Order: sequence, then C-alpha cells, then structure tokens
Amino acid sequence: MLIVPAIDLLGGEVVRLHRGSYDEVTVYDHDPVARARAFRAAGAERLHVVDLDGARAGRCVQSDAIRAIVAAFGAGVQVGGGVRTREAFESYVACGAERVVLGTAALRETAMVRACCKDFPGRVIVAVDAKGGMVATDGWTSVSEMRAVDLARAFADVPVGAILYTDVARDGTRSGPDVARTAELARETRLSVIASGGIGSLDDLRALASHAGIDAAIVGRALYDGVFTLPAAIAAV
Repeated sequence: MLIVPAIDLLGGEVVRLHRGSYDEVTVYDHDPVARARAFRAAGAERLHVVDLDGARAGRCVQSDAIRAIVAAFGAGVQVGGGVRTREAFESYVACGAERVVLGTAALRETAMVRACCKDFPGRVIVAVDAKGGMVATDGWTSVSEMRAVDLARAFADVPVGAILYTDVARDGTRSGPDVARTAELARETRLSVIASGGIGSLDDLRALASHAGIDAAIVGRALYDGVFTLPAAIAAV
C-alpha cells in the first residue's frame, strides 16, 4: 500500500480542515512548493494536492500554485478540487498532473467523467466522499441521495485509475479511518481504492493495508502534527 501525503491549498497556504469545515482551518505551512519537495525527499512516490478554494467555488482557483507544486515534486502528483469540466481536467493533465481527481462531477456529469476515463486510461481518480454512507458534493457542503458504493459502481466498466474514498466526518480528526466501509467498497467494486480521512496512527495504516484492494492511503494531519513521519509510515506498510 502506498502512502500518499496530502497538500490542501487554501489561499495559497497549506492547511487542514476539520471534518471538511471551512470554518475550522489549521494553517501548517506558507510554502506549499517547499513542502512538496520535502515530501519527495522523505520518500513519497505520490502527492495528493487539493484546491480547497476551487472545491468550494466549483472551478480551478489555485492553478498557478499547483503548476509550481507539480514542477517541484515531479511525476506522481494527483490533483483535485473544483474539477467540474473536461476543460479543467485537461488543464491539469497539461500542467503535468499524473492523475486528476473528480468528485462532484462524477455524480453530476457522469458521462463526461466516464469519457475522460476512456480517453485518459488510468488518469482519472473518482472521489467518493461520504457522510453517513451518502455522497457529499460541492466541497463537502452538500449531501446527495446517492450511496457511495453505487457511485463507485458507475465507473466499474471503464478504465478508472482508482476510487478515492473519504469519510468526511473523520477527515482531519485523526480518529481513525472507516476501515470496514473502505474495505467493503474495494470488495464490492473490485476497483483500486485509495483510503482517506481520519488516519491517526501507524496501526490505522496497517489495518488498511491488511485488506485487498486498498492500494493507497492519503495522510495529512497526522504527518503535519508529527504523530509519525513519512518514512515511518512507509515502513509500517
């Protein structure tokens, strides 16, 4: 299982939200490019970057910062947040992102996202963000009537890169990931699943790694708070 450190951008700074709330923001770094270089030096093979401004606005906002991060980190960057159109998707591909995360668009513009999967095999990550098992959208500010597993299944027959599953209620809390639901999603869809949300210990990572189909885990606050280091996380799995 790959360990994927996260850089969440808000106003050009590296932050973490608590349970997806824009009213509960912790600023961790003022230099996201330097942070990206540090993660690469510490052994990261992939980097997860989120444009939080874009997720809330419904369009790409931090494009310049993300382009600089991709240049600094090199291959392996996956980018998301506000990617709602084919044009936005292709703009991140053009700036060097290896994979692009689509969440709200996966629910509302399913045909477009499926077309991107077919035209760019393996480069689309479908974000399934859930509150109580239901899909959350618009930067996690709204909850739909779609079950998380049903959204994932809608992409089972196209060459999607992975399903990114986040339990919004756990994100940024270090309270532990929803291992059972993440494993269930991998089992029921037979797609590659990236776990996200609530990872707070090396034991959390080991628990995720014990399930087939959970191929990566995104880690944010636990790294920034110094609960464990990136090399320790990589070694643990």
